[in-house]
Amino acid sequence: MSKIEIVEGDLLDQDVDVIVNAWNRNIIPWWLLLPQGVSGAIKRHGGYGPFRELARHGPIPLGHAVVTGPGRLPFKAIIHVASISMWWRSSEISVRDSTRNAVQLAGERHFKSIAFPLLGAGTGGSSPDKVLEMMSDELEHCTFTGLVLIVRYRP
Repeated sequence: MSKIEIVEGDLLDQDVDVIVNAWNRNIIPWWLLLPQGVSGAIKRHGGYGPFRELARHGPIPLGHAVVTGPGRLPFKAIIHVASISMWWRSSEISVRDSTRNAVQLAGERHFKSIAFPLLGAGTGGSSPDKVLEMMSDELEHCTFTGLVLIVRYRP
């Protein structure tokens, strides 16, 4: 079982192997979008590389996860999860599946630590408190043995 910590701060400031980016289904080309929140911060600080790499994966089923390089960020990788639907909304299923699939991918890649934003609480429109509850509950049932940070954004 993983060690789960809830922290406040900026996802990009966490001392972890990998961060999670709440993304869409990857059907609309990334360069047509104006990334906001975590995605916008990754683009500003990490460059376009992770998004170009992500585009090569093609459409991502809702709730699934893919890994890319970190661009200019100090992490080993970025795990992008399709946590919002084509209508830019998250759901309990998309949040839980995204959480579970991200930690499964982290374990398969032998990462020791992972930091999540509140998936679907920004653009996805879900309540931050409800998302935190769903993610925490889902993580309790995962087999990842590393450190998991859930980061509540505070500038």
